[in-house]
Amino acid sequence: MNITGHCHCGELVFTAKILPEKVVICHCTDCQLLSASAFRTVVMSEVDGMNFIKGTPKEYIKVAESGNQRAQGFCQQCGSAMYATSVGDKSRVYGIRLGVVDQRNELTPVMQIWHRSAQPWLNTLHGISTFSTTP
Repeated sequence: MNITGHCHCGELVFTAKILPEKVVICHCTDCQLLSASAFRTVVMSEVDGMNFIKGTPKEYIKVAESGNQRAQGFCQQCGSAMYATSVGDKSRVYGIRLGVVDQRNELTPVMQIWHRSAQPWLNTLHGISTFSTTP
């Protein structure tokens, strides 16, 4: 599937070829910290499947709990998280942050990983009040 996306300020714009059957919610503590939220949702690209047509992301290298180095790509202007990928010049598969994808409403998660770190209150969300906009 071909997708498009951009950061919050529009400094970065991309196209990507993704695998829609690989949409994942990650509950690891790194994703919680880096997203400033309870979890992060990502879609995996095809090999070398992400292309920036405007701007160049900044990368921060993080060593994951697994010991693997992961490049975290983000906008230098607004700070929007764009992706995580391997470090180095080899072929890259991008874990594209679903929030920056224009077609995010078409991409449904198929699994949750690092669930041992999931916030326990996530299971109670169905019981709280909802509003279409700010009350």
